[in-house]
Amino acid sequence: MRLSALVLLLATLPALRADEGMWTFDNIPTQKIKAKYGVDLDAAWLKNLQLATVRFPGGTGAFVSKDGLVVTNHHVGRGAIAQVSNAKADLVKDGFTAARRADEIKVPGLELMMLVSMRDVTARVNGAVKPGMADKDALTARRNALGEIRKTEEAKTGFTCEPVTLYQGGEYWIYRYKKFSDVRLVAAPELQVAAFGGDPDNYTYPRHNLDFALFRVYEDGRPYRPEAILPFSAKGTAMGELTFISGHPGTTFRQQTHAQMIYARDTGIPFQLRTLERQKKALQAFSATSPEAHRLAAEAIYGIENGYKRLSGQLLGLAKAENLRKVEDAEASLKAAVAKDAELQARAGGSWDRVAQAVDRQKALLKEVAYIDARRVALLGHALTLVRLADEEAKPSAQRLNEFTEGNLKATKARLLSPRPVQKPIDATLLAAGLQEAARELGAEHPFVKAMLGGQTPEAVAKAAVEGTKLEDPAVRKQLAEGGKAALEASTDPMILLAKRLDPFNRAVRKQMEDEVTSVFTEHGGRIAEARFKVFGKTLYPDATFTLRLGYGPVATYANGTGTKAQPFTTYMGMYDRHLGWGGNAAAAEEGAWTLPPRWLKRQSKLDLATPFNFIYACDTVGGNSGSPVVNAKGEFVGINFDSVFEGQGGYYIYDADTKRAVATDARAILEALKKIMDAGHLVQELTGK
Repeated sequence: MRLSALVLLLATLPALRADEGMWTFDNIPTQKIKAKYGVDLDAAWLKNLQLATVRFPGGTGAFVSKDGLVVTNHHVGRGAIAQVSNAKADLVKDGFTAARRADEIKVPGLELMMLVSMRDVTARVNGAVKPGMADKDALTARRNALGEIRKTEEAKTGFTCEPVTLYQGGEYWIYRYKKFSDVRLVAAPELQVAAFGGDPDNYTYPRHNLDFALFRVYEDGRPYRPEAILPFSAKGTAMGELTFISGHPGTTFRQQTHAQMIYARDTGIPFQLRTLERQKKALQAFSATSPEAHRLAAEAIYGIENGYKRLSGQLLGLAKAENLRKVEDAEASLKAAVAKDAELQARAGGSWDRVAQAVDRQKALLKEVAYIDARRVALLGHALTLVRLADEEAKPSAQRLNEFTEGNLKATKARLLSPRPVQKPIDATLLAAGLQEAARELGAEHPFVKAMLGGQTPEAVAKAAVEGTKLEDPAVRKQLAEGGKAALEASTDPMILLAKRLDPFNRAVRKQMEDEVTSVFTEHGGRIAEARFKVFGKTLYPDATFTLRLGYGPVATYANGTGTKAQPFTTYMGMYDRHLGWGGNAAAAEEGAWTLPPRWLKRQSKLDLATPFNFIYACDTVGGNSGSPVVNAKGEFVGINFDSVFEGQGGYYIYDADTKRAVATDARAILEALKKIMDAGHLVQELTGK
């Protein structure tokens, strides 16, 4: 009867398509939502959602209890879970539940951010640019102005403040955040259930992933009492029901020019894919050396595989001729509107050509910009910051590298001194792979390659630098930072010495990139944005910037290329069916992607297998929305976003309503697992009050 009712509902519903937009909280299209869905979002509803949503490193989470309980994705919290694991207690693999609050595990260095308020500072930033300034000088002037405003705001408010650029420079804001530094792991399922299906199922649907983890925020040693929470819904959501998502989508590129998108399609993304493939091979080789190496490398390999598949989907979207035609047509229309306005034509008429010229320089500089860098090596990044710190602080703020200006220096030092641990074997592997790739791509005679290798192999240089350094200790980094230039000159730490060799090359290529590419994109992208503003105003949303946004859309199926429609909900029954269909735990296919942990087999009979597990819905999301709360019109938590479909990854560049679908873990599945598998009835009571 339940299935028949669903079939009838699907037959009677109008075609459901994704609602476009990642809207800033100062500009929510409430009238548009009311006109289409009959839902009236008032200021109190929006403020509650804003304050209940928090930013994790690389993702999102939300307060879901009055005692500071925060829910996010397992894959967002995975690095933190791995950080408090060890060879004897692998909490990523085996899961964790704190039976009491005293058992909750503090994660050193993990910080969550809650957006408190926002301030538009566009006029002040643009006022710093004087008539006739060169593009590179205008870029510096805006950055310095933002840095000064940030410093002033932090001193005045006591909040952590961040500058935010919207509409390609059409608007500048300061976002004020409350920072939480005492964050403790409360519960997480086993990896094999959280990431059921592994890489083969990633970015697909139907899915069966219990992709959640629970943390608790503490303040002054006691559970934090949040001003706003998202209570778990008693009944969940249903096909066609309107949902909202609040989160921090990462960078999108929908307002780039046609020339920039052609570069991404033909050069930028293929280059990134080749680099990720090489890094993955290096980490897999290290992973195969021992069980502990496998544990240490798992998080880094997961991140690379996820990024590779996401970029592949973006490339697929850019390769569709009709998608780029949309961009070309929209660009032609805007150019025509600009041409009819003498002032706009004088201001922005030539900007598309200037951006295209900068794209040519971007292509020419690509390899040097990519390889003459710290290359994701945490210890080398710390060393480079230390090498530069004393020199940059000695300069007037306006002449410093951007991260060392007065407005940004506090945040730079906080990152440098963070207690988050560094995995030296991973750094050694990535450093060797990066140096090897630089030698291959730039050539053995390139001055940078010769300086970094000094006649040795990449492996030997990486091993000596990583094994000999003491920079993994925050106290050592603090001592060097406070010791100033004298301490750095006296240091014999091999990673510091390597950073000193990197520094002049990186400064030179960075300056060239900023002068010839970044400044042009900022200035002339901003001018194009101004023109778009004049034509459309704020009826358009800005590209995502890893800042808080709201999206909306119904629970909705889609045609997934198999000749049928994807089911709107999956169930626990489906997970066990997929497990058995692949041969159960005896199967070795795809490295056991569809195996299940022992207790999930032992306790299967306790579960209500009809419980909704994952669902698909038509909200506009990208990476960074991982862990975003999905709520209903009452503001109740109905699920947690964890993925989107492969066909929709082109949405980083071009929006397509037919393929843009997000995937969430249902709140009902979380409660069912906590109660019947994870021995966490006390958490169910906290989340539901029952």
